[in-house]
Amino acid sequence: MSTLDEAEPSCPAPPPGLEHVIIPRAHDVGGFEVRRALPARERQMVGPFIFFDQMGPGEFLTGQGLDVRPHPHIGLSTVTYLFEGEILHRDSLGSAQPIRPGELNWMTAGRGIVHSERTDPAQRDRAQRMFGIQSWVALPREAEETAPAFAHHGAGALPFVEDQGLRLRLIAGEGWGLRAPAAVSSPLFYADALLAPGARLPLPSGHEERGAYLVQGSAEVAGTWFEAGRMLVFRAGDSLALTAGPQGARLLMLGGAVMDGPRYLYWNFVASSRERLEQAKEDWKAGRFGRVPGDEAEFIPLPEGRVTVRAGIRPA
Repeated sequence: MSTLDEAEPSCPAPPPGLEHVIIPRAHDVGGFEVRRALPARERQMVGPFIFFDQMGPGEFLTGQGLDVRPHPHIGLSTVTYLFEGEILHRDSLGSAQPIRPGELNWMTAGRGIVHSERTDPAQRDRAQRMFGIQSWVALPREAEETAPAFAHHGAGALPFVEDQGLRLRLIAGEGWGLRAPAAVSSPLFYADALLAPGARLPLPSGHEERGAYLVQGSAEVAGTWFEAGRMLVFRAGDSLALTAGPQGARLLMLGGAVMDGPRYLYWNFVASSRERLEQAKEDWKAGRFGRVPGDEAEFIPLPEGRVTVRAGIRPA
């Protein structure tokens, strides 16, 4: 769910081989830190990835937990991937699915879906750590009004390779000779890579736009070192590799084909036209979206006057 409207930090000039180095905006939500790397002033999308939030690491005390009330989406797929903790996903299709570390929840909003993200009451009898990434993948124009859908893939279903200090799980799409099972609407790759100290990870070939988010540790690219909490966006076509620092590194690799035009964003809505956003706003206010079975008592109101529409930003 999109909630941050804070000033964006200034990002350093990129070194050779990179188009951008993005410093995420940080926000504290009741002691739980969220860091947003996309969209940014410098770059709205990397391939179809239009939103990228790091949740935590943080801890909920006994009796507490995540409580994201039912809210709507259009024009995108939400992609939830955890390193620690557990989230119970419910949606207006009737899905009720816990997600745990190494698993994938892929929810396609299409013409409209409503979902909630909470800590299961059965898990609240003890302290809970939470650490993960939620990203959004914008849908191409021909798929923006597709029927909503939800898919869950366990860790064992996601392709995994281990070689010379590198452990890589392909979350979605295609890359490094692997193909993940989630159905996608445009060419993309999304991977979780753990690197031992000094291990190398080449960028995947065959994708127009490529990025890396440094979750933990440090990594070197073309002679420049980067610490955790940086989104690196690479130049198209360059054959580069990332090398882990002395403590190793954890990276989320992402990218894909250039989107078929810019996108407008308002709250949790993504669309290729401003008019479609206005329709979604009216539909949510009028109660024309579906309800979430098992989570019908609450919802998040439309935040009028608090969230601005952002037009698409493309590379120069």
